[in-house]
Amino acid sequence: MAAESEARLRTDARRNRDQIIAAAKVAFTEFGPDVPMEEIARRAGVGVGTLYRRFPDREALIRAVARDNFGAVVADARAVLAEEHSAWQALVRLLGRSRSLRLTIQLAVLSEGARAAVKDDPITQRYRDELMAMLEEIVRRAQREGSLRADVGAGDVAVLVSLLLRRVPVDSEVLAESMLDRALVLILDGLRADPGSPLPGRPVTTRDLTDQATRSP
Repeated sequence: MAAESEARLRTDARRNRDQIIAAAKVAFTEFGPDVPMEEIARRAGVGVGTLYRRFPDREALIRAVARDNFGAVVADARAVLAEEHSAWQALVRLLGRSRSLRLTIQLAVLSEGARAAVKDDPITQRYRDELMAMLEEIVRRAQREGSLRADVGAGDVAVLVSLLLRRVPVDSEVLAESMLDRALVLILDGLRADPGSPLPGRPVTTRDLTDQATRSP
């Protein structure tokens, strides 16, 4: 009987945690990372005390949201590499999933506290490194099969993805999503082999981006 009660408590705790993270994602997106914790608790349907038992401070909650988002994208990227025989289709799928990273990226730049919570988190960094490694692999495969232009690097693709993650300055969410869908198609067309317009400079690597992130304050 005691074991059943303990299992039920663990299940309840997990459900509360998931509800809080889901509510925080929506609230952060709407109001930014400084939204009152009481508002997040209200949206999650839990008491403030329950929220703070799961996440002792705002930074812990921000890290949990970032980990959840990054983890989902990394899992999708693994599936892409395993399931797609065409590297080009793998790239299309991966870029189509990139908007799941939007909140994580926004958290990394919207406020100083949020930026520090995400940047210094080793789990989020590990997810980022794994995602970059998989992007490198997809880019190499696509170039070998001749579907992706040869004068780009995985860093170039990552920069284009970051542009998709920016908040579109329109009030209508439907219109914003339509704009992003159109932008993604334009980006993919520009990445196809033999587009006809040579690029200036050299291909950007993921190492270029990592070194820059390390130097940033």
